[in-house]
Amino acid sequence: MLGKGTFKKLRQSLDAVQNASTPLEGLAAARQLREAAEALELAMVVEARRRRSTWTEIGAIFGTSKQGAQQRFRSAVNAEQQAS
Repeated sequence: MLGKGTFKKLRQSLDAVQNASTPLEGLAAARQLREAAEALELAMVVEARRRRSTWTEIGAIFGTSKQGAQQRFRSAVNAEQQAS
């Protein structure tokens, strides 16, 4: 499912936010953290679809409709499925 690298990147990003010595360093680290969290989120959606979760179920988690979830994630899910 998810490699250890995904979680390592999240931990490193959290550490960088915590240890930032200036607001700009903190901002850069927060951006890295957001990007890592978005990658994790996408990987989890791909895995959920692989395990036959419906778009309605995924949409409910995000407080949106089936269509909203599809619009947000379908292209990435399709790309992942084609790559495997």
